[in-house]
Amino acid sequence: MAAQILLTGATGYIGGRLLQRLEASGRQVRSLTRRPEALATRVGRETEVVAGDVLDARSLHRAMAGVETAYYLIHSMETSASFEAVDRLAARNFAQAARAAGVRRIIYLGGLGSGDRLSPHLASRQEVGAILRSSGVRRLSFAPRL
Repeated sequence: MAAQILLTGATGYIGGRLLQRLEASGRQVRSLTRRPEALATRVGRETEVVAGDVLDARSLHRAMAGVETAYYLIHSMETSASFEAVDRLAARNFAQAARAAGVRRIIYLGGLGSGDRLSPHLASRQEVGAILRSSGVRRLSFAPRL
């Protein structure tokens, strides 16, 4: 049996396409979503849909159980001044739950760029990467571009 994969962001553009690829390759996928009804008709029979929210740390424990690889394809698209705090909380909750569950690998789709001249959204993407790196999960992969 293949190792369990947790996919976040499957209702989005990139996550939805990754879900199709993972399913087509026969991988065992569990998809975390705030709205299971929005995803239920878009997944294959073998894909497990789990209700949860990265902003609610308690909801992540069931989603992470038995997971070897977790894809973090989440970022706040809010325009409010507090989107950085939302991104930070989500990444910390995810990182802590992954570490507690013994996840071996986190794959994160971040943003391009570095330095101090980034837009607030790109700077937040970099900060999320740093939070995930500090999780204690042994392997962290970044996919900055497709």
